[in-house]
Amino acid sequence: MEQVEGYPKLQRLYKLKEQQVGRYATRPYGCRVKTENILKTLNSWAYNDDLKFDVIMIGALTENQLIYPLLSKLPIDKLCCKPGFLFIWTSTQKISELSTLMNDTTTWAKKFRRSEELVFIPIDKNSAYYPKDSNIPENQLLEEVQWHCWMCITGTVRRSTDKELIHCNINTDLSIENPSTGNSAVPPQIYKVVENFSSSTRRLHIIPNPTGLKKSVNVRPGWVIVSPDVILDNFESEKYKRDIEEIGSKIPFNEEIEQLRPKTPA
Repeated sequence: MEQVEGYPKLQRLYKLKEQQVGRYATRPYGCRVKTENILKTLNSWAYNDDLKFDVIMIGALTENQLIYPLLSKLPIDKLCCKPGFLFIWTSTQKISELSTLMNDTTTWAKKFRRSEELVFIPIDKNSAYYPKDSNIPENQLLEEVQWHCWMCITGTVRRSTDKELIHCNINTDLSIENPSTGNSAVPPQIYKVVENFSSSTRRLHIIPNPTGLKKSVNVRPGWVIVSPDVILDNFESEKYKRDIEEIGSKIPFNEEIEQLRPKTPA
């Protein structure tokens, strides 16, 4: 749970959100696929199995994930519903490559528009998330070691009226590594930001490249995680569809959460 001591309403909000997200989550799913087979696998899901997701996340906090030629060919627009959300991660050093990918009008990117940017900051040079290969001047450390996530939207979503789809302002856009983060390729708090924002239950995470022995790719309830290194390989399309039919594709609206949630001033 988030560290919000001294703020009982926020503590109550986080507790309710965590309980509700957990109540309407599928079993943890992993699909272990080599990098060279990810395109084939996702094409099969999109065109043969007719799988749909409302939330898709791409990448992890390792520097080898932004593979432009592969990512540009993925059937993201076929797998993502409208309205839908895309979260894509990169390091500060590769932000220009992310910009190139998302501005390429010849690919699926033309159907998404950038909406928000999330930032994750490692705590120090000994962190598993510190960019090891970077020769960074000391006066630029804070800026250059950040991980950036662009949140992009396809379709129409309005903050003021679509409260059954999104819950804004529950988490901040800045996340700092803490002792509970661990050494996984994706810190748990990153998943929580996505889960707290979108009320959808169909979530896909694509980690296209191996993350190495020191950063495990763990499964998580409510997510399908595709990766060469994911620790569990149990995904079956029909089983997943049955899970979604059982819990529904949207987390039900909760009036107490809506009342506790901080609101953007009109």
